[in-house]
Amino acid sequence: MTDEPNYGFDTLQIHAGARPDPATGARQTPIYQTTAYVFRDAEHAAALFNLQEVGYIYSRLTNPTVAALQERMATLEGGAGAVCCSSGHAAQIMALFPLMGPGKNIVASSRLYGGTITQFSQTIKRFGWSATFVDFDDLDAVKAAIDDDTRAVFCESIANPGGYITDLDAISAISDAAGIPLIVDNTSATPYLCRPIEHGATLVVHSMTKYLTGNGTVTGGCVVDSGKFDWSASDKFPSLSAPEPAYHGLKFHETFGPLAFTFHGIAIGLRDLGMTLNPQAAHYTLMGIETLSLRMEKHVKNALEVAGWLEGHDAVEAVTYAGLESSPYHHRIKSICPKGAGGLFTVALKGGYESCIKFVDSLEIFSHVANLGDTRSLVIHSASTTHRQLNEEQQIAAGAAPNVVRISIGTEDAKDLIADLDQALSKA
Repeated sequence: MTDEPNYGFDTLQIHAGARPDPATGARQTPIYQTTAYVFRDAEHAAALFNLQEVGYIYSRLTNPTVAALQERMATLEGGAGAVCCSSGHAAQIMALFPLMGPGKNIVASSRLYGGTITQFSQTIKRFGWSATFVDFDDLDAVKAAIDDDTRAVFCESIANPGGYITDLDAISAISDAAGIPLIVDNTSATPYLCRPIEHGATLVVHSMTKYLTGNGTVTGGCVVDSGKFDWSASDKFPSLSAPEPAYHGLKFHETFGPLAFTFHGIAIGLRDLGMTLNPQAAHYTLMGIETLSLRMEKHVKNALEVAGWLEGHDAVEAVTYAGLESSPYHHRIKSICPKGAGGLFTVALKGGYESCIKFVDSLEIFSHVANLGDTRSLVIHSASTTHRQLNEEQQIAAGAAPNVVRISIGTEDAKDLIADLDQALSKA
């Protein structure tokens, strides 16, 4: 199905990667709950381990349920291939792993999920990597931050928590000119609202835990490879262009072409980092994706109605939803997210930090959780939770100031959500 250009998104989200089970005829993709796979013979085993034949060896590397999900994700994002892993954070490390080395850096947007900022500002230092955070609305600053040791540019299509929309076309033009890949976290938008590869992204990462699964049951991550980057154009990416000692000098880009990054992610990334997605989580995510377009349409519809109501409330200082005409990012919807601005935004309360705490504690329908993208409406005070590790200046830059609450709008009746928000604001 990946070769058929005429199928619509609604069809592909159900059928891509999913075929009747050849052994039983089962229509739904089975959960292949197995650790290992029997080889036909010694020659078959040797060919698999030598990357001369594609197949299943061991479930840390490959699994049929996970493979179906990888094919579906690559299809929906318009990529050449995909590697699924255990979480969104795992996907970010998986994306960087073949690109980086000691002393190398990435240029990242200052408007990122707090956990990503912590991972990039603190954790990756242990690998000898570093990150420079820049306001991606300042294109000159992005250009200036790139140096000879920069190996990737990283941003979110719709930034968490503020719902800001990144000008992916402008950013990809900068990364292209520098000869380095653009990595876009598309978690908040999903491929239904935004397809970053069409705007020049080299790699797309997801926390599948969120909108893709949509029901708050499992964690999962994914890296989708566009297949369009020339890894051999310079000597910056030896993991993909130079001989690989573990495979008798095989050169991934020379051997696998557009699938070089995908094969490296499985054959080396999953092999050595072990960030494996379990088959049951893959199964839940496949089922969730079947209704992705239906849910995203309702998320967007509800978010626009709720954000518009909040914008007019006396207790509210500001609403960041890009779907509102008052948003400075509203003009980017047409080009970057033509089907809507998503279901995520923040609300700044005039009463400050304490009002935010009272507001969150007073909500009844909204669940106070460290998650987003659920069918249920969710809320969190980022400054005291997800962005707690950051100083106030970093919190403000990330769109998570102390007087700000992040809201993830679900698929309930909008009028019920507004009534719940109204009673909570009156108490706050």
